[in-house]
Amino acid sequence: MHDTVIRGGTIVDGTGAPGYTGDVALEGDRIVQVGGKAGPARREIGAEGHLVTPGWVDAHTHYDGQATWDPVLAPSSWHGVTTILFGNCGVGFAPVRRQDHDQLIGLMESIEEIPGIALAEGLKWNWESFPDYLDALEGMRRTIDIGAQIPHHPMRVYVMGERAINLERATADDIAEMHRLTLEGLKAGAFGFTTSRTNSHKTPTGGMVPSRYSEIDELMGIGRALGKAGFGAFGMNSDFDIEESELEWMTRLGKETGRPVWFLLTDRPTDDGRWRRLMDGVRNARKQGAYVTAQVPGRPVGVLLGADTALNPFTIRPSYQALLALPVAERMARLRDPAVRREILADAPSEDLLNRLSQFRQHIVRRWHRMFKLGDPPNYEPSASESIAAIAEREGRTPDEVAYDYITADPANLIFFPVTGYNVDNLEVVRSMLTDDATMLGLSDGGAHCSSILDAGMPTWMLTHWVRDRSRGDRLPLEFVVKRQTSEPAAFFGLHDRGVLAPGKKADVNVIDFKGLSVQKPEVVYDLPAGGRRLVQKVDGYKATFVSGVPVFENGAHTGALPGRLVRAGR
Repeated sequence: MHDTVIRGGTIVDGTGAPGYTGDVALEGDRIVQVGGKAGPARREIGAEGHLVTPGWVDAHTHYDGQATWDPVLAPSSWHGVTTILFGNCGVGFAPVRRQDHDQLIGLMESIEEIPGIALAEGLKWNWESFPDYLDALEGMRRTIDIGAQIPHHPMRVYVMGERAINLERATADDIAEMHRLTLEGLKAGAFGFTTSRTNSHKTPTGGMVPSRYSEIDELMGIGRALGKAGFGAFGMNSDFDIEESELEWMTRLGKETGRPVWFLLTDRPTDDGRWRRLMDGVRNARKQGAYVTAQVPGRPVGVLLGADTALNPFTIRPSYQALLALPVAERMARLRDPAVRREILADAPSEDLLNRLSQFRQHIVRRWHRMFKLGDPPNYEPSASESIAAIAEREGRTPDEVAYDYITADPANLIFFPVTGYNVDNLEVVRSMLTDDATMLGLSDGGAHCSSILDAGMPTWMLTHWVRDRSRGDRLPLEFVVKRQTSEPAAFFGLHDRGVLAPGKKADVNVIDFKGLSVQKPEVVYDLPAGGRRLVQKVDGYKATFVSGVPVFENGAHTGALPGRLVRAGR
């Protein structure tokens, strides 16, 4: 007798093959039958009219801190994600010496916008080395599986101290030690190494992060550890200051080590064809025998602007800044005062406040044609006619007035500002990237940008928008989107026991009411340690999510089960 049988669903197995109707049987933590009519079971789930898929594998999150105190890891786990990887963008919390705890908290807060007060309260710091960090993660029960990558910033600070913070060049001895630590981390179970070479990532004081100007010999020296280990991927966020040079060393690293090399790819707000050139570079690298890949998002990277988020069009006006210390309810009451409204609308933006923002955000606060009411359900592919600027023109008002009145009408009202992926008034650039076989899906950033960006619900939205609902362009096949979120990332990072519904594979399974599937409007909650603020996005339509054969969510409710574990690469 089977432990569980999921009966009569439409099986989309993660391979890209056409869906078909049948049963899926689970025993222990394994799948034992896919398709056909399964025998009796201790527990049966009727899945007629529903999808049955592998659990989603999300390779780009930032739960490095949250995973040390939070067993549920929402909102990702709410959205059918059963395996996550963190340690992306070169940020993380190991290796670390005691005197550098605050330094790493500051980097994570500055780069990934995770509240420092929450990290200071939540992190136990019962580790120093990266293997110690993995051991600390392994000692905690959790809802879903996690895996970690080795981040460059803490390693560089661990090896070089103040010299890393001062952006000095690594010596041969420094590189040899970083190589040794990388190999040590890989042998302990890390899934790879990540770094950052972008101006978008700044320290709390506005300086460049420790790895920003790392020389190629340093990156190659570290990357060779992956070749020696025989597993793991090398990942990077880069501005591609000199595109040819950056692509050349990545190709060389991939050829020399035989390991996958990936970088984050989005289009720029001013489209200069860069993303197409970099895609050509990926294809050229592959022709030379290097497995280089561009990791792309499934929707625009968009900032959410509201009365209780980190940023809105008025936060750089001194008269608005004066109200930020007030509790939300009191602030809203003041903002609705006609005299306060007049003062803020008449106030000029502060250049000093503007200059304190990252480049990523400086162009946000005054570009009304790029701002859209997010709505409920949220619309991530609005038309130009729905922008704040277009509304203002139709109504004979200023854009400031339209945005102000919308934001202050309800603290739950959010304005969506797509920073990348939306430069031709639709998502055709994103679609081009998604459908290119030289890319992989990523960049949900689960756990990061807590009060400004929320893309952790992207796995669900990939189905609702791209497969079912899109009306402003071509949709994508269901089987393709499922494969993008399951077997492809699993295979890329060496998670060979999951990502496909097949006998012998790990029993990570979603049962989805596809017709009823919907992402809810993002909301602000204060549930991080020390009352830290974050955005979350709930979802309807997951009938059940299994991890290792155990139901962890049923009809959207957490069952209380904690079968998740730390997964170690190469084991």
